[in-house]
Formats: sequence, structure tokens, C-alpha cells
Amino acid sequence: MENKYLNEAIIGNKNILATFTGKGELQRIYFPSRDHRQYLDFFQTGVKLNSSDLIYLHDDINNTYLQYYDTDTNILNTEITNTYFNLKILQTDYVLVKENVLAKKYIFLNEGKIDLTTEFFIHSALQTNQNNMVSCKMIDGGMIQYAHDFSFSTFAKGYQVSKHQINGSAANIKRGEIYDKDYIGMSNDASMSFNIGILHPNEKKELQICVLLDENRCGSALEDEIERIKRIDYDKEQVKTKAYWRKYVKTHNGLNLKEPKNTYEEKIQDIYKRSILLFPLLTNNETGGVIASPEIDEERTQCGRYDYCWPRDAVFVTKAMDILGMEKESEKFYQVFCQKTQSKNGMWEQRFYTDGKLAPCWGYQIDETASVVYGVYQHYLDTKKETFLKQNLTMCEKAVEFLKRYCKDWLGLEAKEERDKDKVQEEIEEQRRKMNQGHRYHISYDLWEMCEGIHFYSLASIYAAFESMLGIYRALGKNVSDFENNRLKEEKISRNEKELEKLLVGLKKYMNDNLYDEEKKSYIRNPEDKKMDISLLGAVTPFHVFKPKEKKIQNTVERINLSLRTYTGGYTRFEQDNYRNGNPWPIANLWMTLYYLESGEKKKAKEAFDFVVKTAGKHDFLGEQVDNQTLKPNWVIGLGWSHAMFIMVLKKMLMS
Repeated sequence: MENKYLNEAIIGNKNILATFTGKGELQRIYFPSRDHRQYLDFFQTGVKLNSSDLIYLHDDINNTYLQYYDTDTNILNTEITNTYFNLKILQTDYVLVKENVLAKKYIFLNEGKIDLTTEFFIHSALQTNQNNMVSCKMIDGGMIQYAHDFSFSTFAKGYQVSKHQINGSAANIKRGEIYDKDYIGMSNDASMSFNIGILHPNEKKELQICVLLDENRCGSALEDEIERIKRIDYDKEQVKTKAYWRKYVKTHNGLNLKEPKNTYEEKIQDIYKRSILLFPLLTNNETGGVIASPEIDEERTQCGRYDYCWPRDAVFVTKAMDILGMEKESEKFYQVFCQKTQSKNGMWEQRFYTDGKLAPCWGYQIDETASVVYGVYQHYLDTKKETFLKQNLTMCEKAVEFLKRYCKDWLGLEAKEERDKDKVQEEIEEQRRKMNQGHRYHISYDLWEMCEGIHFYSLASIYAAFESMLGIYRALGKNVSDFENNRLKEEKISRNEKELEKLLVGLKKYMNDNLYDEEKKSYIRNPEDKKMDISLLGAVTPFHVFKPKEKKIQNTVERINLSLRTYTGGYTRFEQDNYRNGNPWPIANLWMTLYYLESGEKKKAKEAFDFVVKTAGKHDFLGEQVDNQTLKPNWVIGLGWSHAMFIMVLKKMLMS
């Protein structure tokens, strides 16, 4: 698969996620979850007009493009006009609400003065490997590309295949010439064409293409299913899909934004609604796991990939979901995904597949574990559901025990607990200490996953987790002991509360003693490189370790402005950030916005926020990064974390 770094448009339903370029090319399609499996190497379409070569819809020098969503929906329209032949094509892509079908409708309009003999081509290649090889079989009206455990069927409604080629079509399809006598073959790519007929001037014709994602069924079962899918009334399905998403936006309009009065407010509302429409496309409907973003770099040429669930990122997203009234989705993340993925020792690893299986990792981040405990309590504060706390109490207690052990081991906040150990156990722990600089536990990465050490943000997240645990105990009160019906449990909770209160004091003292640089007169992200980092603000918002107007915090914010703010008003993550050339991040600006709202500096908050508004993508998606020269998203478009913080900022603005 060639590198396709920018997903400029995203559509889907509960089982399917599909992404497109700004020219309407289908780049990726996932089924049955957001992160597995991605089927496509490429899916390219084109037309042959009169005696021309193949004119690719996504790539021709004479093509112009206009792309837009139907208002408040995940229905994507791409208008493609070939100025040489004066042929206009309206391509409409959407995923049916209750079927595993991507619908691709094409309306052809001859805006010229000559007849156009029109033939439509599809050239599709699927991901294949030795353990799951892809083959192809032609059927009535289309083709089935299949492997052992899946099928990818592409077919037209009301049209027969006029020509096809299963093997070797890449060599000749650009001439609009494909031919194969075989109806079945062993190639992972295949092509077919449909004869649209003659388009007279001002005449319009329509072609409905369907892509069915399914298992590879036995016998005639799959072809029977395709025939059923062909009988669907797609005009009605498009209307139903439009109604579904518009109702979804209306139902989850948790902030009840007022009608916009100008283009600036319109843009804010557009990003707000696009966020509402994006979150369900990132979320596993069964487990509540949330991917960071649709994938952009399968070959890991620039990064470690994005279509996994980081607990930390998902906690930010679930906070936004709660604001938008998506409480059930948020609750499912904690009660299903988090309980399923917690390690035996109480921690959470770096990232997971959304079904809960462990994904590729390169270390652990202590704030992943701390964030979950914090998120559980935040969800309770939003919903006031004691039952939810009870159902997640044991999970949080296990996580907090891990965090306590980490603090004792790495920060030396209390003497290590003495336990009876046999000789083998002592030898194992001694080996661990030798491997980890004399410590029982491995040192943690920072939230940017780039350096190991003791980090200001990580400690702030632990502080918030301990406070959250105390809040959970206070919220449940005597119900905790009633729930367990055990006096020993009540005594244990009392001891735990006292220990957590001591650790809170110790953590804050450690941060002031070890992570405040007297020369710089500011907090630093870690004692090793002492860099300014936007995540330093995490100690104020969301974790509330320090108040926004404390002198040390104000000094830190001043230094952040001196070192991280660029000439465009965008903020970078940290000093000398070289990932993707060190661009501004919307997250960084949104963090500054939240800080200024906390400190009551509304004018500065608006300045930081305005950068995010003006740099949103053409479909109102927020990226991970923004090109400082073009002021356009240039990496990971549709990042869940960015959209989550945008929602959090809007709520804070309405409250302030």
C-alpha cells in the first residue's frame, strides 16, 4: 500500500469506518471494528469517454473538485468536473445505518455539446498475505474479492459487468482496455467496467455501486446475500441515513449552542457538529474502546500508527462524550474496555486494539493508569451514578495500588513495604532492580511517548488519581462497606484514605522540590532536559494540583509563551520538538485556552482558541498538527483528542 497520510473525509456506521481523500478516492475501509481489518490497497474509479484513455476520477489534469458533506451528516459528496469533455460527476458516499454496505452513487451529467459514450471502471486491490491470500470471482453484476475469513464484494444495481480482468489489469487499464476470459482467478487486484451508454448534451444518468463487507460464506450463501443487498431501495436508504445522522447531532447537542451570528461563530458550530459526528466513528460499539484517529501510516514511515486505543486519549474523549450526552458510550469505555484491559498488577499498558486485545507497544506511561481512575470519577461527577462507581471500585483500587507502589519506588515518598519473601522472590526482585536502576518498576515514558523519566504531567495525573479515589470513597460513603458487607474492607478503606492523603502532600512537595527550576523561575517537564512543555499546564487543568494564579504557575506560563508560541499564534508541544518538523498542535492551543479560562483571562483565551478555529480542515476536522505556513492540518486529520479538548473548551467558555 502506498503512503496516504491525509484522511480528509471520514464516514461509517457502527461496524464500518471508511476514509477518503479530498478528491473522493476511497483510501481505507475497516470492518467489523475501527481498527481491524483494513481491506484496501487501493480502490480506484474512472471513466472512458468516446475513444479516450481512462480518466481517473481522483487524478486527472482536467478534473476540478468540490467536496462537501450533507449538512449535519456523515454523507459525503464529491463533485468531479472534467473540463475537457464537460462531464460532471456527482459521487455520493455513505454507509448504510443497519447494513455492512458502503453505498457509492454516481450521477453523470453531460454539460457539453457533444454526445459522450460513457464507460465506468473500477480497479480494486485488497491487502493480501501468505496466510490469507486474496482471490477474485466474477458474479452477476460485479465481483467478489475474498480470502479465507472475509469477502469484499463490489457490484452495481441494475447494470451488468461489460468487461473485466482479474489478472494483470494494471498493465493495460490506463488505456481503458481490460479483458479476461476467466471468471475466477488468484490475483488480489481486479477490474471491471459498466457500460453507461450515450450521454446526450444535458442528459443525466445514475449508477449505484455497492460494496458489501462480510465473512467468506460457504456455498451460495454469499451470492444470496448480495442479491438481497441489490434489492434494497437506495434512495430510501440515503434518506434514512441522512435522517439518522441529523437526529444524532440533535440528540447529542449537549451544549445547546446558540444560532451563529457571523462566519466565526458558524465555523465554531461546524467544528462542534463535526466532533459529534466523529466520536461514534472512532468508538467500538461493543467495548467502548476509542481509537486515537483513523490510520494514516500503516508502514510506520513517520510514526508508530494511530488506529489503537490509548486509555489516556480515550479518557479525554469520554469527558467530551459526557458533555455531549453520550453517557452510555462513555460508561461502556470504563465498564467494558477498561475492566477488560487492566493488567493483573493494576496498570494499563500503552495502547490496545478496541476489542481489548493488547496492541503493539514500546513502553508504558504511568499517566495511562492514572487517567483511567481520574476519568471514572469525572464520569460520576457528570452523571451522579453511584452504581457506576460501585461497578468500577475494585478496578480503581487495583490501579491506585499500582500507582502507590510506583510513587514509593521511584519517588521515595514512603519507606518500601516489608514482606515475607522466599529466596527465589528476593533474587527476582534484585534482578528487576538491577535492570531498572535499582527500582522494582520500570521507569515511565512521558505522555508524548518520547522520553523516559519522572515527568511533571505524569505526577500531576497521579495526584488527580489519588484525589479521585478519595472522591470515590466520599461519594459512596457507607455504601462502600455495605456494598462489600465487610468490616475489614471498611478498615482497609480508612487506611487507604489516610495513606492517599499523605501521598498527596508528598507528591506536591516532590513536584515543588524537584521540578521547579529556580534559574528559569518555572516548572520543568522533567529533571533531565528541563524543557518547557505545554503539558505542564496539566497540573492546573484538568488535574488541579495547583491554582492558575499561583506565582510559580504564572512564571511557567510566561516562559511557555516565550518558548513555545510561534509567530502565527500556534503553540508547539515542547522546546526543540522535531516530530514532523515541530509544528503547532491544536491540542497545545486548546490547553492554553483552558488555562486562560481558568485564570479568568478571556482575551488571551480567545487568542489561543482562534488559532484552532481558523486552522480547522475544510470539512471542520481538527488535525494533530498544523502547517505554520499554510495554516492547514498536515498530519492526522480527525484526531479524537483534539476534538475532545475543543468540546471541553466550548463548555468552559459557556460557563465563564
